[in-house]
Amino acid sequence: MAAYAQVGSTWKDVATIHAKVDGTWQEVTEGHTKIDGFWKQFYSSGPAGLTVDYLVIAGGGGGGSDNAGGGGAGGYRTATGFSLIASTDYTVTIGAGGATGASLPSNGFVGAGSVFASITSAGGGYGARYSFVGGDGGSGGGAGGTGGGVLNTAGGSGNTPSTTPSQGFDGGNAASGASGAYGAGGGGGSSEVGETGTTSKSGDGGDGTSSSITGTAVVRAGGGGSGSVNSGNGAAGSGGAGVGGVPSVAGGVGAINTGSGGGGGGGSGSATLGGNGGSGIVIIRYGA
Repeated sequence: MAAYAQVGSTWKDVATIHAKVDGTWQEVTEGHTKIDGFWKQFYSSGPAGLTVDYLVIAGGGGGGSDNAGGGGAGGYRTATGFSLIASTDYTVTIGAGGATGASLPSNGFVGAGSVFASITSAGGGYGARYSFVGGDGGSGGGAGGTGGGVLNTAGGSGNTPSTTPSQGFDGGNAASGASGAYGAGGGGGSSEVGETGTTSKSGDGGDGTSSSITGTAVVRAGGGGSGSVNSGNGAAGSGGAGVGGVPSVAGGVGAINTGSGGGGGGGSGSATLGGNGGSGIVIIRYGA
């Protein structure tokens, strides 16, 4: 015979509204348990836990130096309803941005990965010096500009290693042509491939992604713009700040705590260094 208890003005089956937690019967309703006056998600077996939303962005890649590709954005991973176990330690690591190359010409460096629990976002790929291929990463680095008999080079691969959903996009290719110096590729962004360079302009960085996990919409993880041998440098993707350099002006630095790529350095007779990638960020939200 079923047992009932009056809850408010309604009689309910006792078995459906209580659960034993650590030896004590606690009130249960709609999959939650009231413990010490607070409603928490109820687990039918195993220790009590909670769910969180997260945003994990790795460090952006550094831009290359001398007619160079922009750095790729750090890997961008986000989800809601991620389960955690109570009284358990979880690792949180925020990846640093990759440095630009320290000499002329040189590739930049890959950004460092960011970690929350079992979630890892890969650092952004490096932007390449002229005539070199961009680096692989969370988003790929842009290819270096072409010239000196090299017809074209490829941007680095994004979403490396592969995740579902994708953590980023490929870097842009350099322009192709028969001779002369041509535009480098923009760094890949978290929502868009880096732009391919042309014979008159270097590629823009791929756009970043908007998130409202903090309660305000913020765009992060844009790719770095690529450097140019003239005034046709690439712009940073949205959510970034690493604009491409021009002769005598270095590439821009990726915005901190956004995982944005650094801008590629300018080329030709007054070649310049690129910009460092922006540091990543980890945001964890509990409750609405």
